[in-house]
Amino acid sequence: MRHLFFIIMLLLSSLKTISQTIEEVSEPYNIRSIIFKGPTEDQFPLLKLGNPIYLEFDDLLANEQDYYYKIIHCNYDWSKSSLLKSQYLKGVDNQRITNYENSYSTLQPYSNYQLTIPNENVKLKVSGNYILEIYNNDYELQFSRRFVVYTDLVTVGATVKRSRDFNFLNEKQVVQFNINTTNYAVVNPKKEIKVTILQNYHWPTAINNIAPQFTLGSELVYKYDKETSFFGGNEFYNFDTKDLRAPTAAIAKIELNDLYNHYLFSNVHRSKRPYSYYPDVNGDFVVRTLQGRNSSREAEYTKVHFSLPYTEELALDDVYIYGKHNNYSINEDNIMTYNEKNGMMEGTLALKQGFYNYKYIIKRKDGTIDLNTICGNFHNTENNYTILVYYRVFGELYDSVIGVGSANSRSISN
Repeated sequence: MRHLFFIIMLLLSSLKTISQTIEEVSEPYNIRSIIFKGPTEDQFPLLKLGNPIYLEFDDLLANEQDYYYKIIHCNYDWSKSSLLKSQYLKGVDNQRITNYENSYSTLQPYSNYQLTIPNENVKLKVSGNYILEIYNNDYELQFSRRFVVYTDLVTVGATVKRSRDFNFLNEKQVVQFNINTTNYAVVNPKKEIKVTILQNYHWPTAINNIAPQFTLGSELVYKYDKETSFFGGNEFYNFDTKDLRAPTAAIAKIELNDLYNHYLFSNVHRSKRPYSYYPDVNGDFVVRTLQGRNSSREAEYTKVHFSLPYTEELALDDVYIYGKHNNYSINEDNIMTYNEKNGMMEGTLALKQGFYNYKYIIKRKDGTIDLNTICGNFHNTENNYTILVYYRVFGELYDSVIGVGSANSRSISN
């Protein structure tokens, strides 16, 4: 009996381990400027099966150390799927990244690494959620990123509506959509189909596990008012350092010490100000330089200085600089500190030359993350929405992605 009990506990422990969500791992201090994208410029790889994905990153140690990549297939909930590697990969991963070069004539030396999948060693065979993991020579995980591979088996139509909830009439946006399965037979859509809705490819605010509100023949209709709503947020702050020596509307002062230092004009709290539209890239960034031809190898790293007036709304909570530049991570690198001399919250980031979006968020003492108290919520903010459609036939070992839809709030309606 004791032996049987031990076996049962071991099996339960294994099942628990398998079902655990695999979270993205943030990079160490020496890894910077991680660019990860598919065929489009958006830095979230959402790609059709057979299309390539691109990874690029810098190592500030600049010692040409070896890095290896590993690909993991995941279920809808980002737990590891039951597929064997041979079932979702053609070829083998755990290969060394061989495409790398050192920076050229930069104040901050670095090694630039680039990887494309598929390549001569490995190709993806099935759709679904994936994790790309990067390891160093000691097989220590350095960082990981999510990506999604899909096939076009169903069509998705989506629109963005203004919230009908009077409590959030001016603050929220509602995503309404339908899934047409005319060309792909689905036996039990309410149980076999799952969806994920993303705002600006931001996984922490994703909406999951929404069932169809009703069906019309081969069409699944999701016409909710509250269940598929998002806070609108605000347009991101931005700055551009492509020209090292030229101040802009966002850059107040430039100094050259060991590196270039760019001091941004102090930002303002915008939650109680009227909404004002100006184009952004929804939190993303683009590396570029006017001081060289190849931004991957010739762009400089600069120290960018941020400042924000302290107000009672911030209390004694932590304030962070937030954006795709560090994959929306919250750590000691992007926390701000209070300057008693000028009453400002201040922070400094070492960033590669380019165009950057960012915002300020608050981490409360209870651990909750407040994304929009500083910048505000507005129903007419420009946001991009993505609908991912997952399907698992009864008896299958994994969740495939059978369709993708998108909508933008520029065309929001009542």
